[in-house]
Amino acid sequence: QVQLVESGGGLVQAGGSLRLSCAASGSISSITAMAWYRQAPGKQREFVAAITSGGTSNYADSVKGRFTISRNSAKNTAYLQMNSLKPEDTAVYYCSAQTLSRAYWGQGTPVTVSS
Repeated sequence: QVQLVESGGGLVQAGGSLRLSCAASGSISSITAMAWYRQAPGKQREFVAAITSGGTSNYADSVKGRFTISRNSAKNTAYLQMNSLKPEDTAVYYCSAQTLSRAYWGQGTPVTVSS
């Protein structure tokens, strides 16, 4: 089992920055990748960014060049640095940890970007 706790969400003006954190606990050694997803009101959950245990990352086209995913293995924490935020980035952001058998999800942290 893996438990995930997100933090760092909040209200920010357009053009501003936020850094989300995702602290993992439990069967940490089973995690092969960590990712961030988001779900805006009335929309489906969508992929934002992911990073493998080897450090390879990939991003949704909508956030490339603005968001950066990273992980600190010593702290069992993944981060999402979000710069140049836009109102369309407003959503609940969810952390996900992938193992060989399943994906685990955090409870989500809300991000609101005002224009």
